[in-house]
Amino acid sequence: MDSTLKQTLVEAIRNIPDYPKPGVMFRDITTLLGNARAFRRAVDELVHPYAGGKVDEVAGIEARGFIIGGAMAHQLSSGFVPIRKKGKLPHDTVRIAYSLEYGVDEMEMHRDAIVPGDKVILVDDLIATGGTAEAAVKLLQQMGADIVSACFIIDLPDLGGRKKLEALGVNVRTLIAFEGH
Repeated sequence: MDSTLKQTLVEAIRNIPDYPKPGVMFRDITTLLGNARAFRRAVDELVHPYAGGKVDEVAGIEARGFIIGGAMAHQLSSGFVPIRKKGKLPHDTVRIAYSLEYGVDEMEMHRDAIVPGDKVILVDDLIATGGTAEAAVKLLQQMGADIVSACFIIDLPDLGGRKKLEALGVNVRTLIAFEGH
């Protein structure tokens, strides 16, 4: 990836210090999403390695993963699968519990969203500690998905999320990295 793309993405992301708690630098991609050029370039770069290949579904993690994943699915002529917080999907679901910093949460997807053997790309805006993405990977694997890759615009490598996914045998693709949390 060229340095101008990295610069475009970094400049399009708003940094909010001490949110949601003191000492955390929040990487807000809503400004990137609102910048047509940066958003298009990010999606194009995430899609590029998979264009022309077979991807059955793009699975997006609620909520920013829906935006990025929907755009990727469109470009790849793939279906889109929402992975949501518990209780948000109207049909028969499969669920997985995962740990958060201050407790446990659950995410789910429709039971019929994935057919065993489907080639799936998992998408979210950012990988930090990897807890949510790890749970999504396990949920997809439980359904028999062949996870082609997990894609994120931002990596916070100091928090180790990428390593968790790679330990599960998942290829991880990110566009930019920021030090710290």
